[in-house]
Amino acid sequence: MSQFDVTVIGSGPGGYVAAIRAAQLGFTTAIIEKYPTLGGTCLNVGCIPSKALLDSSEHFENAKHNFAGHGIIINEPQADIARMIERKNEVIKQNTDGISYLMNKNKITVFEGVGSFESATQIKVTKNDGSTETIDFKYTIIATGSKPTSLPFITLDKERVITSTEALNLKEIPKHLVVIGGGVIGLELGSVYLRLGAQVTVVEFMDKIIPTMDGALSKELTKVLKKQGMKFMLSTAVSAVERNGDTVKITAKDKKGEEVTVEGDYCLVSVGRKPFTDGLGLEKAGVELDERGRVKTNDNLQTNVANIYAIGDVIKGAMLAHKAEEEGVFVAETLAGQKPHVNYNLIPGVVYTWPEVAGVGKTEEQLKEEGVAYKVGSFPMRALGRSRASGDVDGLVKILADEKTDEVLGMHIVGARAADLIAEGVIAMEFRASAEDIARSSHAHPTYAEAIKEAALDATGKRPIHM
Repeated sequence: MSQFDVTVIGSGPGGYVAAIRAAQLGFTTAIIEKYPTLGGTCLNVGCIPSKALLDSSEHFENAKHNFAGHGIIINEPQADIARMIERKNEVIKQNTDGISYLMNKNKITVFEGVGSFESATQIKVTKNDGSTETIDFKYTIIATGSKPTSLPFITLDKERVITSTEALNLKEIPKHLVVIGGGVIGLELGSVYLRLGAQVTVVEFMDKIIPTMDGALSKELTKVLKKQGMKFMLSTAVSAVERNGDTVKITAKDKKGEEVTVEGDYCLVSVGRKPFTDGLGLEKAGVELDERGRVKTNDNLQTNVANIYAIGDVIKGAMLAHKAEEEGVFVAETLAGQKPHVNYNLIPGVVYTWPEVAGVGKTEEQLKEEGVAYKVGSFPMRALGRSRASGDVDGLVKILADEKTDEVLGMHIVGARAADLIAEGVIAMEFRASAEDIARSSHAHPTYAEAIKEAALDATGKRPIHM
């Protein structure tokens, strides 16, 4: 029987980061992964492959519509979806091979198979050939992630009625892709195929897209995506999805309660994800789940069983890879007797459309609900020299600061490279900076980041320089 100080179930960003940090801290460490490649959903069928396709489709979009404005004249570009998928798979392999390298470098033992608890100190690994091996552990970290969810009346045939996993491997560009759900995943994958020439219609139950983000971001992104050609059916509740050959018919009720229909050749169901705990044998270890099927943990990410911890999508909180990574480090350092922290208010959220969307801290809606007195500063990307130079003039930066203390409470961005720019907000808020602190910090010219400085100036006293 193999024995380890720390055994991690699941090799996604949370799991492999937890394993690496545990090994760095001197624990003998093992990681269990049921698939032949490491990296979990994020590296194999999530974050990385979707960004690869987003980048490929963005290049195509620019070649078709934007190069001429830069004085670059080319023949009519053609989208080779097979090559795009092939390149996406190459990117996946580079990343998953990198995780394997890191496991070897840190002397982490990798078990390929399905891990399930035999008790609170033992896990059985069932391999693909049916053989089993038992692992004895002092501590274990559950990092099994999540999987796409659906609506109870929808049959996912994974051919025409698909999830994000199948959307990453289509053999053709849809004529009309209907996306159920106006959240991050639906908008990103919708953008991929919109750029490649598909008609894309988003059907969203709420009255706005990206409903958990600041309202200003939702409003701006809706405007921009409509300009790009994406269509929206908001405040619309889907009641049926039927496939007939190569046609998928979606029936729904609009905000007036009237029945509406939309037909496409593909339907992407993107209504969220649910924790993946199937086959873990949690009952044998005595680990409890909450009413939503998530593993219950305390503030130290410890389950009701003292030596078993859980992180990432399988527990409460945002289902984000970087949140899982922070939690993986947190648990490993906690086991080593250190005092780590995770500030959940400062976990940024990003949507990788173009322009990108990013937010961190409190939204304006949250501050209103909490009765916090605040002030707002904003600045349009259109007013930046850098944005005009690149042609990326859509978007804005919005900063929320405490009315009395000027402490930054939230930063929200729509614009080119917003996914990278938001880190400035995270750092500022970690150190409890004021809007004045940001406004008086030199920002290189010309850069997109200057919009953050200008928004901070606006928040401090309505004194932006370039507006």
